[in-house]
Amino acid sequence: MELRPAQVVAELDKHIVGQDDAKKAVALALRNRYRRMQLPKEAREEITPKNILMIGPTGVGKTEIARRLARLINAPFVKVEATKYTEVGYVGRDVESMVRDLVESAIRMVREERRETVMPEARRRAEESILDIFVPSRRKQQSNPFQTLFGESREQVEPQSDDGAELRKRFQERLSRGELENHAIDIEVTDRPNPTDMFMGSGMEELGANVSDMLSQFMPKRTKKKRVTVAQARRSLAQEEAERLLDSEDIASRGIELAEQNGIIFIDEIDKVAMKSGGHGPDVSREGVQRDILPIVEGSTVNTKYGPVRTDFVLFIAAGAFHMSKPSDLIPELQGRFPVRVELKSLRREDLRRILTEPRTSLLKQYQALFSTEGVSLNFTECAVAAIAQAAFNINSQGQDIGARRLHTILERVLEEYSFEAGTDEQADYTIDGAYVRSKLEPLLGSADLGKYIL
Repeated sequence: MELRPAQVVAELDKHIVGQDDAKKAVALALRNRYRRMQLPKEAREEITPKNILMIGPTGVGKTEIARRLARLINAPFVKVEATKYTEVGYVGRDVESMVRDLVESAIRMVREERRETVMPEARRRAEESILDIFVPSRRKQQSNPFQTLFGESREQVEPQSDDGAELRKRFQERLSRGELENHAIDIEVTDRPNPTDMFMGSGMEELGANVSDMLSQFMPKRTKKKRVTVAQARRSLAQEEAERLLDSEDIASRGIELAEQNGIIFIDEIDKVAMKSGGHGPDVSREGVQRDILPIVEGSTVNTKYGPVRTDFVLFIAAGAFHMSKPSDLIPELQGRFPVRVELKSLRREDLRRILTEPRTSLLKQYQALFSTEGVSLNFTECAVAAIAQAAFNINSQGQDIGARRLHTILERVLEEYSFEAGTDEQADYTIDGAYVRSKLEPLLGSADLGKYIL
């Protein structure tokens, strides 16, 4: 995407308040990726992304910046937590699974894109199948000794009579006008058993998926009859026809290319594996996890069920609060793979006030939209917004600083009574003012211990 850094920052400003340094860092990383793609292939292979390390407390926007960036450029994105991985030899997820997750994300994106292109033809075929149910064609099945084994058959369709063609045309017109949408019909749909259920919860989901793919290539597809309305049949049959029209090999090839060239992996809680190990207990594999992550970040080839994937040009963004540790506690090799470091600041009172109102999908707009489904108009005065921001700031300052997430807790407390009553009384207009906010929060804020426990 040909977005200048200033344009990227402007787009991020619509959703995230403050943190200008972090926004500039990801905007430059994005622009450098675009610049690299304009170079000849020989030069392009020598330029790798400058990975980013975000340092800051929880709830200040680290994850949201990375997620919004990926949406902005329509890039494959996965968020993983460093604490979920263990050193080779311990029970847990291996670090290569983050790359496999990225590829799955890219494959889904490409599949959805290709499905949109074939959907008009899929809908046409689905309508033909529905017409065949109302006005069956005279079909003669030719004997095929391999039909049972491979599910193949050859059909010979005899020409319809003039009366049959006219009847089919009338039904087609009624279908087009939507007159038969609620009519119940029987359709045959592919039965997709899930053989991976035996692996769920055992840490072997990936193995189960591979076994499922392998078995699906040898097992004949089974169908089952299902009674649905015409409207439901349209959707179901169109989805099946779309799957038949998709080229799985082409999708896999494009998905791998997209993951390699445009993929973004966000590694959260990197500080939790940076703490120095004492050589025993729960810390024993932390340095090992770092050493396992290192080759993925510096560039290696990971085998996936779609084929080998190179991580040389994937953009890695790591983040952590670093309360109990510091970036220098990471092993030197891993530190060197995150040359761009940005520090995100704790949210001030004014930042919290802006978060409540300014973003395109701000918290107050979300609650107003939820109340509108009950026919209720929810309004906040300026005084109420200031009181909510002040309360969040005070609690973050006195206790643990959880950033903007504190606003969720406070808003739930303030709106609890109205949310419970919404839609049950005649009043369709609720106005929240500063006095109401303070009346709901003062009993809690008056006792530091009680407020800390509940909020």
